[in-house]
Amino acid sequence: MPLKLTLGMDEKLIVNGAVIRSRADGVSLVFENQAHILRQKDILTADNATTPAARVYLALQCAYLFPERRAAHLKDFHGLLADYVEAAPSAEKTADAIRVKVEADQLYNALKQCRRLIDHETELLRYVH
Repeated sequence: MPLKLTLGMDEKLIVNGAVIRSRADGVSLVFENQAHILRQKDILTADNATTPAARVYLALQCAYLFPERRAAHLKDFHGLLADYVEAAPSAEKTADAIRVKVEADQLYNALKQCRRLIDHETELLRYVH
């Protein structure tokens, strides 16, 4: 089934590792086959991965976008996730849900679950002064 995306002015999109930017508002793209796609709102840059949960997300994002280095990125992801759960055991259920998606090779869905890990971290950090 084709995927149709409409981009706003200067909105970025990553498709199979290539960054694409819209130069007009309302640009529509239709993907007729399988592609690894992330919209700007879901992209995390290395410079912005400043917390443990964000680094977990970044490693998973790289595994999703760069299949030629997937094994290395997934190794990093598993290590970072284990470290996060060790530091914050209350995240175990969320981590398990992410692992299930990764093991099923559903990396895009795992990224969506990983946002919950970032939310968990944000909640924990609210109490740190």
